[in-house]
Amino acid sequence: MNADPRPTLASSIVRRLLLRLYNAMGWQAVGAPPPDRRCIIIAAPHTSNWDFILFLGLTNALGIKAHFMGKSSLFRWPMTRFMKDMGGVPVDRSKSRNYVDATIAEFAKRDEFMLVISPEGTRSAVTQWRSGFYHIAMGAKVPLVLGWIDYERKIGGLGPAFMPTGDYAADMRTIVDFYADKVARHPARTAHDYDTIVGTNRA
Repeated sequence: MNADPRPTLASSIVRRLLLRLYNAMGWQAVGAPPPDRRCIIIAAPHTSNWDFILFLGLTNALGIKAHFMGKSSLFRWPMTRFMKDMGGVPVDRSKSRNYVDATIAEFAKRDEFMLVISPEGTRSAVTQWRSGFYHIAMGAKVPLVLGWIDYERKIGGLGPAFMPTGDYAADMRTIVDFYADKVARHPARTAHDYDTIVGTNRA
């Protein structure tokens, strides 16, 4: 269902160049592909544009074809095909259906869909994580996979996977504890303590 088209030559060349850059950076990928081919991969910490190249390289090294959701304006010509070839899936936020519902609907169309989401949502300094990734996992009935990078050790990959229970506060305890020792490129831009990350999203 809803298979991705074969990438264009231009997209393939750009991808190879990015992967070559990743390999030159000397990072090590650890972990294994999740058993469920429909899942949400949390991408954290996220404080730099370099994180995209790292997650691209790490998921490629682990044999994962990752996707990401992007606002439809990013997919306008001449970038339409390139964005899709890189794993992008457009979502129209101008319609009444919001981002969470649109992403859940996308999961329903696909037999295989490993979606990377950064709950921090920005490379700038953040406090509270956005909870959309959690509500998508609940609505689509797919597991959360803890994807990570650590600039101090130059290691990244995939950690544990688990099904969200519906108790956001309790599940976030597990997630926050996992990321507590992961070092971002810009540590001052990311939060590690539970109260800051969860904020008012405790229900």
